Amino acid sequence: MVINLDRSPDRLAHVTAEFAKIGVSFERVRAVDALHRLGLAETSPSLTPTEAACLMSHKVCWKIIADGDDAFGAIFEDDILLSDAAGPMLSDCGWVPADADIIKLETYLRKTVIGMRRNFVDRAFSVARLYSFHIGTAGYILSKQAARDLIVRDLDAPADHVVFDPSLPTSSSKTIYQILPALCVQSDIVLEKSVAFTSLLGEERLVKSVANSSPKRKPTEKLAVETRRIGRQIFNICRLRHQKTISFGVMTTKRKRRLLDSLHKSTCRPSAEGSYPQP
Repeated sequence: MVINLDRSPDRLAHVTAEFAKIGVSFERVRAVDALHRLGLAETSPSLTPTEAACLMSHKVCWKIIADGDDAFGAIFEDDILLSDAAGPMLSDCGWVPADADIIKLETYLRKTVIGMRRNFVDRAFSVARLYSFHIGTAGYILSKQAARDLIVRDLDAPADHVVFDPSLPTSSSKTIYQILPALCVQSDIVLEKSVAFTSLLGEERLVKSVANSSPKRKPTEKLAVETRRIGRQIFNICRLRHQKTISFGVMTTKRKRRLLDSLHKSTCRPSAEGSYPQP
């Protein structure tokens, strides 16, 4: 499934081309639009309107998986780039670990904590347990049982926190894996801003983080932070875990060039509504 706003045909065209290149079809899920749901901020006071709309969009997908016949379902957002080798992995779920509730297919190219033990599921890919927060819900596999659990809960956190933040019960109660290297990444993570699809959610989060930023730490506070960091490293080593930046899978130079050309054309062309494409 791919989540896509009605007012973002350019993104739909992009993601359709991405899946076509790996020979995989998908079902489009109509995204909840924050612009057309002005009361979202009131229903979820701790979330921005875009975060609330994003969460509701993912809940639609969770309901589809929970009510469906398949044991697992894959959910994507429409601004992703897919690895050239993603086709076989998305065409057959036989490689999914039997105890998996969730598998993160995406990387945000930031350090996260995974298990040292890796199970190779293909010559190019392996999976390892994911133990710390790894931001983003642009690509993941969700089990039917996990979907059933999520749709009955009262949720008041961004979608990626609900699914991947172990400090929340919605995530800590699940067995979560990370695929290595990642099958997908959001375009604004790896491409220049001039050609990538901008993320309104990311912009809202940046504004929120600046507003909630703490004053400069005192030397004693810095020492305490460093001590806790070292303590976590020792804890992780004892539990056979380590910190790692998840890399993005293979993409040929030729495909990168074609992708940059197509994205440049789409970002320079106004939408049908007379404004530039919005996330």
